[in-house]
Amino acid sequence: MAPQGDDTVFQPKDAIKSGVSGALFSGGAGLLIASLRTSMKKNNVGSMHVFTHGGGTIISFAFAGGIYRFAQQASANLREKEDGWNHAIGAFLGGSVMGLRSLRFPVILGFGAMAGSVVGAFAFFGGLSGYGRDPNVDEYERKEAMRLNRRRPVEETLAEVGEGRGIYPPGYQERRRQRLLEKYGVEVKPVSADPNVASA
Repeated sequence: MAPQGDDTVFQPKDAIKSGVSGALFSGGAGLLIASLRTSMKKNNVGSMHVFTHGGGTIISFAFAGGIYRFAQQASANLREKEDGWNHAIGAFLGGSVMGLRSLRFPVILGFGAMAGSVVGAFAFFGGLSGYGRDPNVDEYERKEAMRLNRRRPVEETLAEVGEGRGIYPPGYQERRRQRLLEKYGVEVKPVSADPNVASA
């Protein structure tokens, strides 16, 4: 059932398509890891060594990614919600697949619990976008509203940062000349880059 107070209508997604794309993506990551492990070998091995000795890594990564994405989308479709629990369920099942290579039940549960808790907490707290950010608000509009809300006058910024170091407000050269004259007793004459202007 959909939540009672929620105005948005849940749109179900294709779990099989998500699972296949997740399997391809994580299988590619597994191939990359197996290739790196093969390239670190001290002895000379052939190009098929990646698949013969690293095939287990590639298959484990592909199955884990595919099952993670499939279980995440399937649980979202069944629960009719998009939240961190979907990611936790998918990560638990995907992590369990990574532990299958050991053929020991405690290791399988441990891998699943670790992956589920880490990914679930990451998704619950907003992932890379941050906790509490509304997914229905356009990112450009949100940043524009923040920029307009937090814009400060240039004079206030100059008062805090100060002049110089690339910040040259109007009248900077005159104030600089006056400061140098007061502090060091040195009079700095204005310099022009135009060769036709005669220096006074």
